[in-house]
Amino acid sequence: MALAIQFKQVGGPEVLSLAEVAIGEPGPGQARVRHHAIGLNFIDTYHRSGLYPLSLPSGLGMEAAGVVEALGAGVDYLSVGDRVAYAGGPLGAYASVRIMPADKLVRLPDSISFETAAAMMLQGLTAEYLLRRTYAVQPGDAVLIHAAAGGVGQIAVQWAKALGAFVIGTAGGPDKAALAGSLGCDVAIDYRSDDFVAATRAATQGMGVRVVYDGVGKDTFMGSLDCLAARGMMVTYGNASGPVPDIAPLLLSQKGSLFLTRPTLGHYTATRAELVAAAEALFAVVASGQVRIQIAQRYALADAAQAHHELEARKTVGSTILLP
Repeated sequence: MALAIQFKQVGGPEVLSLAEVAIGEPGPGQARVRHHAIGLNFIDTYHRSGLYPLSLPSGLGMEAAGVVEALGAGVDYLSVGDRVAYAGGPLGAYASVRIMPADKLVRLPDSISFETAAAMMLQGLTAEYLLRRTYAVQPGDAVLIHAAAGGVGQIAVQWAKALGAFVIGTAGGPDKAALAGSLGCDVAIDYRSDDFVAATRAATQGMGVRVVYDGVGKDTFMGSLDCLAARGMMVTYGNASGPVPDIAPLLLSQKGSLFLTRPTLGHYTATRAELVAAAEALFAVVASGQVRIQIAQRYALADAAQAHHELEARKTVGSTILLP
């Protein structure tokens, strides 16, 4: 038996409950993993609330790290006892033990702890594809990263600096703005007290940035378009404040022949080769010290509802993990 967080209806954090579940043997192409740490991400709240619909009842959570306990037939690229991590689904990471598709697992190098891996896999792989593939940041590029004190934001700021970018970050409140600055932002903007569009334009001598990475959504989307230089790219990858408004394509022309994309991790790790390459890039930048993973909050698995309450209330900073 294993412990797992489940929910039978969508709603607030109160719909989450801890249950005992039976875990069998892995089938062909599968692995049974005993979790040592589990990642908490804002996308988990989208699944729980129904913003991203799914079949119910359901498990929850998209990333974790642990040890392979058993392997099904046909899995010759992993061994029992391997330290592994994963991100991106299928849902069900909020559990002490689970069966996983083996091709979604990547080996953890000895230099990366279970807690660090659980805190960084989804956010770090997201930062990897955003910065290296959605818009490949080049030395000297001016970039704007919203929610720079958040989980993805903290990794993205450090990684963008490692790539040689001029980094502008926004955060809510002076403490979070100060944190963004300490991570390497050349300009850290407190969007609660400052106009981030005006501040971004001022920081770039009126030119605007080459790319905006926006995981906030509705509250920042239109302003983000006004921060872009001509032919800049708007990357909207999350909806923390709600879905972005509909716009006419002509608006992109009027604001400077802009590019707009709404990427998702699954399309950038669709093959095992892509997944392994992305994970290796993430492990390398963390192992080098260029990106530091800060775990700011730890909760017991049984306290997942409380963790969701505090995440949605913007009381958390950086990465949060659950411990089974």
